[in-house]
Amino acid sequence: MHAARELAAEIGNTHRAFDAMGAARSTHYRKRALKSPVLVQIALPRSAPSRALAAPERQAILDVLHEPRFVDKAPAQVYTKLLDEGQYLGSVRTMHRCLASVREAGERRRIRRHPPAAIPQLVATAPNQVWTWDITKLPGPIKGIFFALYVVLDLYSRFVVGWTLARRELGSIATVLLRDSIEKHGIPPGQLTVHSDRGTQMKAKPLLYLYANLGIATSLSRPRVSNDNPFSESHFRTAKDDPEYPGRFGSLEHAWSWAASFLHRYNTEHHHSNLAMLTPEDVFLGRGPDILARRHAVMLSAYAEHPERFVHGPPKLQALPAEVWINPPARSLEQPGSH
Repeated sequence: MHAARELAAEIGNTHRAFDAMGAARSTHYRKRALKSPVLVQIALPRSAPSRALAAPERQAILDVLHEPRFVDKAPAQVYTKLLDEGQYLGSVRTMHRCLASVREAGERRRIRRHPPAAIPQLVATAPNQVWTWDITKLPGPIKGIFFALYVVLDLYSRFVVGWTLARRELGSIATVLLRDSIEKHGIPPGQLTVHSDRGTQMKAKPLLYLYANLGIATSLSRPRVSNDNPFSESHFRTAKDDPEYPGRFGSLEHAWSWAASFLHRYNTEHHHSNLAMLTPEDVFLGRGPDILARRHAVMLSAYAEHPERFVHGPPKLQALPAEVWINPPARSLEQPGSH
């Protein structure tokens, strides 16, 4: 850098000197700026523009805007009317500024404001207390063709309590699916809450009538909040990560065959990390405590033979979660529907 500055003194051009030496000019100016005293900028009061209206002129505009004939008119209407009468007091923007200076600008119409949607908070401490359902699209044989997979999950156990496949997303199909699932599992009135998002199929009148007739409480996600239904979303992610998922289905029958196979394997073979590595069927049917006790006995036997291999001490008996939440009151960083 020093040599480049000496060369610049000889040739009279700093830029050419640094270019000739192959040195970075930015580094030179940065170091020079660091050695310079810091300049403190003091904010000075801003003077009024020379073309600004005087106080009497602004008041004259306000007086005209307050006249009975103009009190309900927009500034653009007043401005045009005054021009037709041969009078100019200021631009439309000036009228808006004058109104804003006395806090009279803004929306004057009564506009309907939607209150913020309540956060759905659901808890299940056993199977068949809360169900959650959704629809996902399965790609068909050609682009633009999809099949609709409807899946109803038990919140506590993640057990698929009902499903169907169709060519379209319809509220009538969902109504039949929910009705059959409720009857199949013998849900008494007043016991179950069904949660879903706000799609048109979820709010179809036949489905709402079914809920009312069977004593089923309902819960809906907030508008445009996708993670209010995390368990169904996570289940669909697991489905599409299935090694046997083909990516595209040649026909409705092909999609039905895959869905039947996957959902059966999910219920009976998928060991869920948030369910103490039990399958959804084990938890749904109440077999979990016995299975966990048998696993614990195996671990205790292994510990008795080689305690030195258990660096954290004797194995502890695993247990199922006491409760499963959608949007718990004290929300943790971990997503409740993760697999």
